[in-house]
Amino acid sequence: MNSFISWVGGKKALRDEIVQHFPFHYDRYIEVFGGGGWVLFHKQPRGDFEVYNDFNGLLVNLFRCVQNRSKARRMKKLLKYSLNSRQEFDRIRKVMNDPNARMADYRRAAYYYQLIRYSYASGLDSFAAQPHDIRSDFPIIDMATARLANVVVEHGSFERVIRHYDRPTSFFYCDPPYHDSEKFYKNVGGFDIRKHILLRDTLLSINGLFLLSYNDDEFVRKLYDCKGIYLLEKKRPHNMRQRFESGAEFPELLIANYDLNDPSQLLMGQTTLFNMNGGLLQP
Repeated sequence: MNSFISWVGGKKALRDEIVQHFPFHYDRYIEVFGGGGWVLFHKQPRGDFEVYNDFNGLLVNLFRCVQNRSKARRMKKLLKYSLNSRQEFDRIRKVMNDPNARMADYRRAAYYYQLIRYSYASGLDSFAAQPHDIRSDFPIIDMATARLANVVVEHGSFERVIRHYDRPTSFFYCDPPYHDSEKFYKNVGGFDIRKHILLRDTLLSINGLFLLSYNDDEFVRKLYDCKGIYLLEKKRPHNMRQRFESGAEFPELLIANYDLNDPSQLLMGQTTLFNMNGGLLQP
């Protein structure tokens, strides 16, 4: 299924490739930089313990309210009467930027959803001026409520969450702010070079498995030029450049501490082998 929100750095275009390169054996799935949750929503529930985490408190509050049926219902009631207008967008943005503003969590979630939905490229800053009936989003919000029912929603730093949930059977999917693009991510507490290095050091020390998606540049390649680490080049459509250059693509890297080219270790490899034998596998 799709996520109920678009998000800066969301993995809608790459989610198939990412899930196909999941390891086959794990029983804990932790999405460390949750964002819009495009990978979480795309992966098939398989009875594993699932965790969504993000450092952005407003985003986590939105996910928690959508997860809760009662709060999701109240949130939709507020959204039902929302206005798609520049004046309303600016008013809500002013309220959300006021550190002294007090409101119920479901109202804050509804306001944040409006900013995401009505801003240009979901950037939260400028009004998109695009026609949209927000009530048409309610079915996918209802689907997200059902999908998140058994997911643990965390709000913490990546290092704390990784250390807390690390087990030999844990699998961490990490989609951090991309190198040299950190300024486009809101409310992440300043993700700088030191954080990129800390993420690397934290992942290299775990007992479980990890899969990391990054932009393909020299800094990232040098950072993960380590024994036992595997890199796989991928490309996705470059949405911004395609406006001016048809077919433009953005180079990405998948980075893992297991062999990304060994089908026997991957979810897609096990699925293919099982289906060749006439079986049906529920991932």
